[in-house]
Amino acid sequence: MAREDIDFRSEGTTVRGWLYTPEGPGPYAAVVLAGGWCYVRELVMPYYAEEFASRGIAALIIDYRNLGLSDGEPRQHLDPWMQIRDYQNALSFLETRHDVDPDRLGAWGISYSGGHVVVLAAIDPRIQVIVSQIPVVDGYENMRRVHGTLGYRALWSRILEDRALRFGKHGERLHIPHATAEPAKDLSTWPFPETFHTFAALKEKEAPLYQNSSTVESVDLLLNYDIIPFARRVYDTPTLMIVAEGDDLTLWDLEIGAYNTLPTTKKRLHVLPHTTHMTLYSDRDKLETAAREAGSWFAEHLGR
Repeated sequence: MAREDIDFRSEGTTVRGWLYTPEGPGPYAAVVLAGGWCYVRELVMPYYAEEFASRGIAALIIDYRNLGLSDGEPRQHLDPWMQIRDYQNALSFLETRHDVDPDRLGAWGISYSGGHVVVLAAIDPRIQVIVSQIPVVDGYENMRRVHGTLGYRALWSRILEDRALRFGKHGERLHIPHATAEPAKDLSTWPFPETFHTFAALKEKEAPLYQNSSTVESVDLLLNYDIIPFARRVYDTPTLMIVAEGDDLTLWDLEIGAYNTLPTTKKRLHVLPHTTHMTLYSDRDKLETAAREAGSWFAEHLGR
């Protein structure tokens, strides 16, 4: 397979990524991949892209605007609808490629983007198939449950402080860690020490552009994020949802509830046993299992 550096404009801002193409002549089916909270393209996604390319499917990994090598300000700002539009503009970019079949396009997402691809299946008819892994389903419910009552109060206090700052001082804003080693002492968006340690190790080994930070406004936007109204509109798109057994970060009960909401009969739920949210990043065996499941689903539904 080959890997090509690419870039395209998304609402006037340059987005950069990698396009993996299989051996042999095209045009190929193609899948867009993008990451979750604060992810850059180096974070685990190349393993999935290589798996898809080995099955004859091109794979485009992007850095969202404001992250990684892509342009955009403010840095480390995560707007879910902006990210969804970056997915859509990545699809538009693929449609310009002579080596890609525009009638065989799919989308893959994990964690935050696992929710995004469900939205995409509802709103973009170019999407022929999706794989949603350990998706964020309902930001409000997720934040309330993972922070607990006192942590949730502290989170709201920080959000209101940021709103006042952005109103009073143009261009200034607060940031918040993605995760911390001691969440009982230090406020973060995802208050799990395993998240902090796993991403610190990935930054050291393979993703040096990862930053353990987002704007506080990103969390404000997360609280209004809910994929269920869109899941109800996925009537015909083949959908694989991969869930980690007992996932208490993005909450596997909410994920299974979202899966059950999908009206399409072309769906499958795959629960990975003895797995957590973070072991899908840190345990290569579990990552490879998920990649094979996703690759098989795309090959089944995007094959000629």
